[in-house]
Amino acid sequence: MSEADERSRRWTLALGVDAEGAEGAEGGPALSASDRRMSEALTALYGDGEEAPKKGRGGLGGSAPRVAKWLGDIREFFPAPVVQVIQKDAFERKGLRQMLLEPEFLATVEADVGLIADLVALRGVMPEKTKDTARIVIAKVVAELMERLERRTADAVRGALNRSLRTHRPRFADIDWPRTIKANLRHYQAEHRTVVPERLIGFLRQQRRIVDLDEVTLCVDQSGSMATSVVYASIFAAVMASLPVVATKLVCFDTAIVDLTEELADPVEVLFGVQLGGGTDINRAVAYCEERIERPAKAHLILITDLYEGGDADALVDRLARLATRGINVIVLLALTDTGHPSYNPALSAKVASLGIPVFACTPDQFPDLMATALKREDVAGWAADQDIKLIRPET
Repeated sequence: MSEADERSRRWTLALGVDAEGAEGAEGGPALSASDRRMSEALTALYGDGEEAPKKGRGGLGGSAPRVAKWLGDIREFFPAPVVQVIQKDAFERKGLRQMLLEPEFLATVEADVGLIADLVALRGVMPEKTKDTARIVIAKVVAELMERLERRTADAVRGALNRSLRTHRPRFADIDWPRTIKANLRHYQAEHRTVVPERLIGFLRQQRRIVDLDEVTLCVDQSGSMATSVVYASIFAAVMASLPVVATKLVCFDTAIVDLTEELADPVEVLFGVQLGGGTDINRAVAYCEERIERPAKAHLILITDLYEGGDADALVDRLARLATRGINVIVLLALTDTGHPSYNPALSAKVASLGIPVFACTPDQFPDLMATALKREDVAGWAADQDIKLIRPET
């Protein structure tokens, strides 16, 4: 196809095709059957730029099989990230959220973290047959997230490694490669262009008793605005709970409190235990976590909330100040999302920051390093600044 024909094809697809029209823009060649299907799939959602498609144009309708076919079409023509954008537009423009209650529709959706949050929010009104499909969809996304995040989190959080002690018989995962290479430079093999180490240098794995373990409590706001953060926090909590080097708790809250610590072996079950929506009583949730902290000097409280407090804000500030005074390592994350750009309460955030507590947002990819910094009780605010993360300034 010539450059002019390809340009004509693209303009025709962008402008839409009438049901009876087959020629491209500027009198170009007719669209192929595949192109026409692509155009019809987009027209069904976007029409010709108006709020609703014109009479005779496609529509998503109200039947699950028809929507499922439409989803199948857009998945054929577009990559997954684009499909997710189109799906989001469909939910907003066509009111398709109710279609998530149909297993036929749900089985065809391109799942992502945002969709998982929607499914968790709708769990209470789902028919039982749909819940089974929802579990399969959630389990797939959870598995993908675990594969992406588990190794980095495990490596970062493994506080059992005492990096001040060395061994010449390390496990492979504990090899200190920079020191090993430096110590073996004289064994450089020019013909192979590599160093063949004669001796290994690694970190000595330190066995820790339960009473020596650091306590990590993820206290997560499950109000509707924090939905994506809840999903990621639940995944990280499940990963950390699988590590024998930290004692991990997960507490989710709105105006009620749900302690999901006992469910952490099954991340899917954790997400089905979340109650997204409702108001917010942060102070009450922090009080619950405070009561369950056993060793303040080894405790880390990661409070994940936008700080829109529906309860007693002054009492919350006083409580956080008391926790910090007791030696508990308190960190406030305004969001744990891929964008890392939160909507939050600026006044209360500034008050909390004035206590010397780091207040900021981070992405899931940054979270493992954040936890490593926290567990070593290094300067979290300094780490955030090094990551070019915007810290909330204390009120003046």
